[in-house]
Amino acid sequence: MKYRYLILSAILFFACTAQAQNVVKGSVNEAGRSTKLSNVFVRDNQNRQMTITDNKGAFSIRTETGHILIFSSPGYVSDTLYVTDFTPKKIELVTETINLKQVNISAKRESFDAHKEYPEVYTRSKVYPLSPTSWFSKEARDARKLKKYFKREEEERHIDEVFNMNYVQSIIPLRGQELENFMTLYRPSYAFITNNNGPSLAVYINDSYKKYQALPAEKRTLPELKE
Repeated sequence: MKYRYLILSAILFFACTAQAQNVVKGSVNEAGRSTKLSNVFVRDNQNRQMTITDNKGAFSIRTETGHILIFSSPGYVSDTLYVTDFTPKKIELVTETINLKQVNISAKRESFDAHKEYPEVYTRSKVYPLSPTSWFSKEARDARKLKKYFKREEEERHIDEVFNMNYVQSIIPLRGQELENFMTLYRPSYAFITNNNGPSLAVYINDSYKKYQALPAEKRTLPELKE
């Protein structure tokens, strides 16, 4: 029994040692502020490594000198880092300064299939009973986080496809900025979209429109993003 434990310990030690090589660690903040940014997508397209920042904005990713790391998060301008060494990095992302009035929420998102774009994420996220690294390695843990990240993105895209501007304006008389405000305020959840049919969605939109009409004028508008 002790022999088995020694073998398991050795496997974990060498797995961790191998992963510790050529790793860049750091943190991601909002530019000009001390706000730590979680769930920032970090990727190295050259070696197909990916990760996301944790709740404290920290990240760790395997890479090589000469590679470029890309940092992206909704609401922020994407940034890149050219890797010259493996010292800790501090990344600052600038908030997007687009006024909400300029955003066309009816615009369809570009087609994205995470299974095709990043099949290695789904391979690495699998857990095998006889493979300790599939349970404990950072690479496996990151893959499982990314799998959840992609799942959320797929759900949001599905909502966009069903709860689209053309459909909503065919049911209620709102147009332009008012329609955009309404769709943002009463955007349905993924669970609702998947568990209800077309007629149920139409009823939801009509009921939400009545609630929207009952709101004071100042509550029907969305705050502008700060420059």
